[in-house]
Amino acid sequence: MKHVFTAAMSALVLSACSQTVEDAPMPDSKPAISYAAEGWTAKSLPELAEALKAGEVSAEELTQAYLDRIEQVDRSGPTLQAVLTLNPDALDAARALDAKRAAGEPLGALHGLPILIKDNIETADAMPTTAGALALKDNITGRDSPLIAGLRAEGAIILGKTNLSQWANFRSNSSMSGWSALGGQVRNPHMLDRNPCGSSSGSGAAAAASLAAGTVGTETNGSISCPSTVNGVVGFKPTVGLVSQDYIIPISSSQDTAGPMTKSVRGAAMMLSAMATGDTRTDYASALDDASLQGARIGVLRGAEGSNALIRERFHAALVDMEAAGAILVDIEDVDMPSGFWGKAFDVLKYEFKATLNAYLATTPDAVTTRSLADLIAFNQQNAEAELALFNQDIFEQSNAMDGLESDGYRDAVALVQSATREDGIDRLLAEHDVIALVAPTGPLAPRVDPVNGDVWPDWPGAGFMAAIAGYPHLTVPMGTARGLPVGISFMGGKDQDATILSLGYAYEQASNARAEPQYYQTAEDLPNIANAMRRPD
Repeated sequence: MKHVFTAAMSALVLSACSQTVEDAPMPDSKPAISYAAEGWTAKSLPELAEALKAGEVSAEELTQAYLDRIEQVDRSGPTLQAVLTLNPDALDAARALDAKRAAGEPLGALHGLPILIKDNIETADAMPTTAGALALKDNITGRDSPLIAGLRAEGAIILGKTNLSQWANFRSNSSMSGWSALGGQVRNPHMLDRNPCGSSSGSGAAAAASLAAGTVGTETNGSISCPSTVNGVVGFKPTVGLVSQDYIIPISSSQDTAGPMTKSVRGAAMMLSAMATGDTRTDYASALDDASLQGARIGVLRGAEGSNALIRERFHAALVDMEAAGAILVDIEDVDMPSGFWGKAFDVLKYEFKATLNAYLATTPDAVTTRSLADLIAFNQQNAEAELALFNQDIFEQSNAMDGLESDGYRDAVALVQSATREDGIDRLLAEHDVIALVAPTGPLAPRVDPVNGDVWPDWPGAGFMAAIAGYPHLTVPMGTARGLPVGISFMGGKDQDATILSLGYAYEQASNARAEPQYYQTAEDLPNIANAMRRPD
């Protein structure tokens, strides 16, 4: 079965690197029109927070700048299709926040910052929460999920909703990451014919293309880390339970979590401080320390480096940066999973999806006529021209055939996969090797979008599935580009070690400064060295 590191299918399978000569922009490289962000939209979230606080820009001005930017590159120009819905009240909210600041009543660290939200997360605004599906196009609940309430309490502006892999990519084994019936195909701003990954594809592309100060994604297995790495941004999947699952269209009660996606680790930490509701929440931004790698023992998952020489080169350069920052690197070889692990991991998701989705649909407004997974399957068959135009719904059908969560099959499956990734996985590796975190490449170079075959991924480096299934924190940070495409490095740790993982990633980020801005290439052949190699010699 194909490898898709998204909400579900990933469960079945497994700088120092500044741009190299092959990646370096050439005088005749494309596109001829620059879509690079300028002015305020080019800034990172922490820079914008400081500018708002200093009165250098107003929330209204910043919100309008992002609306203009969305029109420039999402609705026209390269047409990223990363933003599904805009909040009609965003500018009014910005004006109200400006008035509060003028009255000496700032709300918090995010006061006046426009944020885009993945469209499986409910907000009380006049926008539906759809998961990209026609069946939920009228799902306007009037409810703020707790993470949205936290963002608002800190002064964030909900700018709109991002496109995503429909149903968080848990509908079909032959799906396309970044496609939804309501939003079409999200495009990768680094190279427009390349996969943006999913399921938080719109959030990843929007963060990279500077369409908001920050974005929110969700992950079950790789749905924050994968779109973050291939779009060249920071993405953080927190310990499951730190951010409430309430009022988020679910897949898995044991693995689902929302998390921030931004240009910088500090920006992600600031957002997480607002989003977190769990007992271990803290001020994650204040806990960042650019010296945190000094003397830190870091486990290097050598067996997860993958086979791609370009990714390995950048990963090794990232390790050099970490050593230069004082890290003590400890090699760890292959990590084996028990027999039957991958099948059981997928079974867990199918069991939990049926139960949690049926429970969620029961709470939706009367305008939503699909009240169960069985109803959704029938709806998609009745609307096959739009919903099933590119791929089927075999995961829906398999999930609907599963027993309930009280069954021995579910209990045995969840016990096996959680023990394999927790006490026999991450916990054991940390203890046996006396390391504070595990690192590996996050994922592959993005393949092309393929509406004929669906997602076709190359050999997949990394071990993010362990953190996803264990429910442990996982941070990905850009570590450069290869042939115009971003790659990231993963930092993973034990349960509730969110602040530590963010700080280690922050220290690496400060030492490497490896994030690259999108170039909006149409294809890889916009790179002159690749174009020349593709031509027959004279």
